Amino acid sequence: MVPFRGERYRAADRLSRLIAPPYDVIAPPERARLAALDEHNIVHVMLPEAPVGDRYAHAAELLAAWRAAGALARDAEDAVYVMAQGKRVGVFAAVAAEGYEPRRVRPHEKTHAGPKADRLALLRATRTNIESIFLIAPDADGGLARALAGVAQAPPAAAAELDGVAIRLWVVSGQGATRLLAPASRLPLYMADGHHRYETASAYARENPAADRVLAFIVSARDPGLTILPTHRVIFGAGREPAALLERWRGWFDLADVPQGADPLGHLAILGRDRTACLVAWPDGSVTGLALRPDAPLDSVPGLGASPAVRALDVARVEILVVKAILSAGTSTPLLRYVADGADALAAVRGGGATAAVLLNPTRLEQVFAVADAADVMPPKSTYFFPKVPSGLVLRPL
Repeated sequence: MVPFRGERYRAADRLSRLIAPPYDVIAPPERARLAALDEHNIVHVMLPEAPVGDRYAHAAELLAAWRAAGALARDAEDAVYVMAQGKRVGVFAAVAAEGYEPRRVRPHEKTHAGPKADRLALLRATRTNIESIFLIAPDADGGLARALAGVAQAPPAAAAELDGVAIRLWVVSGQGATRLLAPASRLPLYMADGHHRYETASAYARENPAADRVLAFIVSARDPGLTILPTHRVIFGAGREPAALLERWRGWFDLADVPQGADPLGHLAILGRDRTACLVAWPDGSVTGLALRPDAPLDSVPGLGASPAVRALDVARVEILVVKAILSAGTSTPLLRYVADGADALAAVRGGGATAAVLLNPTRLEQVFAVADAADVMPPKSTYFFPKVPSGLVLRPL
């Protein structure tokens, strides 16, 4: 983990119009909205759309034109870049792109060939880390958290806002940069977001040994603003009868309706304090609470997970016992949608045509570490680290 010469937008007064969320959370309508904000919004390069020809070559041409016009400029010396997003504070640095084998970076998600091929084509064309991966440092003694908090007391070098979250950036160079990274350099780093990007960077490093590092945003596990949200499941498809499903679940869960007028997510947090729990919302407006029975025979459940760390996850248990039961119960082909906002998931059932919504409690950070340490992977959409790290705040030319 080392400092690097970052490349940044020079139009500080309109920085909020130039940055974007990570590529993999931007749907086509959002991409169009961001692109319309400014001709130099990073989405034009990050998710390129070429009028004709190769869109990756188009991204490289755009980036070269922005540099020639002075929209982007490289800093004069190596530095690290401390960023605060709301209450969360972390640091951009360059981390070895060496794959997972040395175990210095530990993943918790399975990746797919399509996104990696896409990101590798963009990296080959632009020879630039357009956006960062997101890593968590264990930081048992809190040294990194304290050092970052100290930097964040000074006036920032730049400020912006993205999706309602305030962003501030500080540039730290020289010996100060080296000292700042020291607390996070001794232990493994855990992947929060960016598995595809990290594996892509590692593949590119095998092609080009000089490009042996990747842009990373590192946050202390002791940071008070580090937040993991759940991703809820919404199921569409006719023929799924609540009565039959509830009877099926009685062998595994204690069932009780959420009281009228209660906050469903608050109720779920209480229900799941000491055991796996979820809520299932139905089109008639009722919401059923499911709390796993202490004597539930989980050892007999196939597909629950390879390691004890995964088998202990609420999301793994609920995926197998609840979500798959709903998906397989009806006569029509189901559609599964992942929704980050609990209110949106409930609204999809109450007026949006969904058959059911399954609401979950968030995965805990220590569970992310345990799965990664076991070299296992979580079910899809098990974690949602909030807020997402912005793209375009700092670039790293290779």
